[in-house]
Amino acid sequence: MDLTQLTRKSEWEWWIAPFGKMRVPGIIYASEALIREMDMKVYEQVVNVATLPGIVQASYAMPDAHWGYGFPIGGVAAFDPDEGGVISAGGVGFDISCGVRCLQTGLTLKEIEPFKERLADRLFHKIPAGVGSHGRLHLSMKEMDEMLAGGAQWAVAQGYGTLQDLDRIEEKGCMREARPDQVSEQAKKRQQDEVGTLGSGNHYLEIQRVVAVYAPEIASAYGVREGEMVISIHCGSRGLGHQIGTEFLRTMAVAAAQHGIELPDRELACAPIRSDVGRDYLGAMRAAINCALANRQVLTHLVRQVFSEIFPAAALPLLYDVSHNTCKVEEHLVGREKKPLYVHRKGATRAFGPGHPDLPEPLRAVGQPVLIGGTMGTASYILAGTEESMARSFGSACHGAGRSMSRHQATREWRGREVIDQLAERGILIRSVSYRGVAEEAPGAYKDVAAVAEAADQAGLARKVARLEPLVCVKG
Repeated sequence: MDLTQLTRKSEWEWWIAPFGKMRVPGIIYASEALIREMDMKVYEQVVNVATLPGIVQASYAMPDAHWGYGFPIGGVAAFDPDEGGVISAGGVGFDISCGVRCLQTGLTLKEIEPFKERLADRLFHKIPAGVGSHGRLHLSMKEMDEMLAGGAQWAVAQGYGTLQDLDRIEEKGCMREARPDQVSEQAKKRQQDEVGTLGSGNHYLEIQRVVAVYAPEIASAYGVREGEMVISIHCGSRGLGHQIGTEFLRTMAVAAAQHGIELPDRELACAPIRSDVGRDYLGAMRAAINCALANRQVLTHLVRQVFSEIFPAAALPLLYDVSHNTCKVEEHLVGREKKPLYVHRKGATRAFGPGHPDLPEPLRAVGQPVLIGGTMGTASYILAGTEESMARSFGSACHGAGRSMSRHQATREWRGREVIDQLAERGILIRSVSYRGVAEEAPGAYKDVAAVAEAADQAGLARKVARLEPLVCVKG
């Protein structure tokens, strides 16, 4: 990115002053090195988002920002319905409610190492992964609607997990006001056999070791200890979410014109929040959030089954589950007044600070866990939301390392088999249905996740708590 187009406010904060049709400034949180790595398309998309009606405060980009569809991935924007605010399917993304969930094992590397190969093979056998993968559940249309209305609460009621799990999931595992009737038949058909599946792309299931703790008091409240093993699951709403995004982007392109909204980019298709299209999309999107929460809940049950075969005493409690492709109605301070805003987070994670009423105890005292995923051979991070982030970014932080090259470029640079062999030499076992998929997600295709986590910490978006490194990774 061309730094001359930005005003540097601090070492970690860069502004784009409003010009043209921008209603608010653009703000990017990143180090200079990360900013230089960003494509000018990120700058263009941050500017474009700032022109949308009803946007509040600023158009934000997180330290992992890169080019996306309409909004940058790593983009955050809040809209006020009282000021003609809009909702945009491009501001949520196609994989609605894609997110990360972290399970604690209470086990050490010494305990797991002798069973590493067996665990890798059993998880790969048990967890359906890859493009078009089908799970062990086949839902009737009635069951589909119940799942879309109930989310993880539905899954727990079916025997997939425990009531205790729900306390550690956003929205207690169920997004209210979901409208399964606004989800098309085609979207539902795509999902009938996909609940409890991992999918492809950057989705994964990893066994990871806590190699460093940076904030002992927060880690203690989370129950995270150096040397212990955790399990991270990264996936979303699969084909259903993609279908909803595809359909509503077409509908919103028409709706924007009908409501006199000038779009700088067709990919920013949107509709007023208080319009029929806006309300219909919200209902469908919330149903997709529930789909993703149910999906990760069923996957959790399958992982627990595998571990129970080898470690019968391991309960695998849930640390937290947080999504990073959503639009949520949240109360935030605008000037001196608290207002309900529609906060879009695309490739960005909610990061509520200490004391927030939506957080359960004992997490409320220290802030929400923020889960930043790596990719196979790189680290992942646990951070904690801060009070500062509530003012700086509507309580938002980054969600991962962010791509530094396209999937097509990655396949020209690496071969999947070679990546698997190189990681095996480092003691990291990869199980995947696709060598191409492994090449696309090669560690070198992503930004430095340590630099991204550091930028989030230094910018005040979230505080670093722990670093995790992979031992086993199941990929689509």
